[in-house]
Amino acid sequence: MPGNLTAGRPKRTNRVAAVSGGRSRGVVFALVVALVATVAASTPRSAGSIEEARTQTVAHEPWRYAFVDKPHTGISRIDAEIEAVAGAIARKYRISHAATREFVSTAYREGSGIGVDPLLIIAVMAIESRFNPVAQSAGGAVGLMQVIPRYHADKLDLAHGASMLDPQANIRLGARVLKDYIRRGGNDAAGLQLYNGASDDASNAYANRVLGERQRLRETVRRGRDGNRA
Repeated sequence: MPGNLTAGRPKRTNRVAAVSGGRSRGVVFALVVALVATVAASTPRSAGSIEEARTQTVAHEPWRYAFVDKPHTGISRIDAEIEAVAGAIARKYRISHAATREFVSTAYREGSGIGVDPLLIIAVMAIESRFNPVAQSAGGAVGLMQVIPRYHADKLDLAHGASMLDPQANIRLGARVLKDYIRRGGNDAAGLQLYNGASDDASNAYANRVLGERQRLRETVRRGRDGNRA
C-alpha cells in the first residue's frame, strides 16, 4: 500500500502541474484575445473620429484645404500663409494684427469658395480702402472693398441683410463682384478695370496697382515658405 501511494504521488503531482499549466496558458490566451479585441474595436472609432473632425473642418473652413495637394498637411501651411500676409499688412498699414487676420482669413475663405485668388481680393482691399472697414466715398462706395450696393442688388442676398460696413459681408460681396467682372473681362487685368469703372483706360493704371500689390503679397508668402524650409 505505501508503495502504491508513493508511486501514485508523482502521477497526481504531474496531473496537477498539467492542469495548472493548462489554466495558465488559458488565462494568457484569454488576455491576448481580449487585448486584440480591444485594439480592433478602438482603432475604427479613433480613425472615424479623426476623419469626422477633418470633415467638419473642411465644411466650416474650406479655405484651409483649397490650395494644397495633400489635405492632411494643408492646415499648417495655409495658417502660416495667412499669418505671413496678415503680419505684413499689419506692419505696412499700421493696423491691428487681429483685425487684419480676420480680413485675410475671410478673403481666403471667400476666394477659395468661388475660385478667385485670395491675394487678389486682399490686394483690392489694399488699394481701395487701405484696410479701413468703414471707408466711404462720395460716390457711394463703402467698406473694405469699396462696393456700391445699389449697383449689385442681385448679389446683396449673399450678405443676408448684413451691413456693407461689416467686414465679412463686404468682402463676400466684393469678391463675387470681382469674380463677375473677371469673367466678363476675360482676365484679371480687364476684370479689375471693370471693377474700378475704368474699362476705357488703355493704360490699365488701376489694374497695374492692384496686380503690383498682389505680387508683393506673393513675395511675402514665398519668403515665409522659404523661411519655414530653412
